[in-house]
Amino acid sequence: MKIVILRLGHRIQRDQRITTHVGLTARALGAEGMLLDSDDSGIEKSLSEASERWGGTFYVKRITNWKNEIKKWKEAGGKVMHLTMYGINLPDVINEINPEKDIMIVVGAEKVPPEIYGLADWNVAVGNQPHSEVAALSILLDRLQTASGEDPLKRKFQGGEIEIIPKIKGKEVRSK
Repeated sequence: MKIVILRLGHRIQRDQRITTHVGLTARALGAEGMLLDSDDSGIEKSLSEASERWGGTFYVKRITNWKNEIKKWKEAGGKVMHLTMYGINLPDVINEINPEKDIMIVVGAEKVPPEIYGLADWNVAVGNQPHSEVAALSILLDRLQTASGEDPLKRKFQGGEIEIIPKIKGKEVRSK
């Protein structure tokens, strides 16, 4: 299963830190990239530097027409999941998701256009209460991949300049 994040409504002056954290979470937990509905080169640079330093091939592609991106994704056979607190709770829908299908996860910043609710194959909530989209995305990515037989917490990243050596006490970072 290929997973791509579509970040909608990113406001350059307000959402840089959260959008960066959405991208870092997506990268760490198995998404291959993020489509960014904004002309914010800073996000692209930050996430590219994270991949160079820590490994992996996560990409950020700035887009100008999110509807076209969804349309192309669906025409290629992919499914669209909108992450929203107004959706069906994740445990109630997880078994409907085919792990052989590619998934685009729409993560809004500001209020998303109402059309998203109709374009998505699933409107999914991680609890029906307001909370962080970063937290919701991490739980969603973990559950999606665990359901398909993968453990996103055990991913190995290739090509980075440094890596963490897990320790019960202390910390160790190794340069490659």
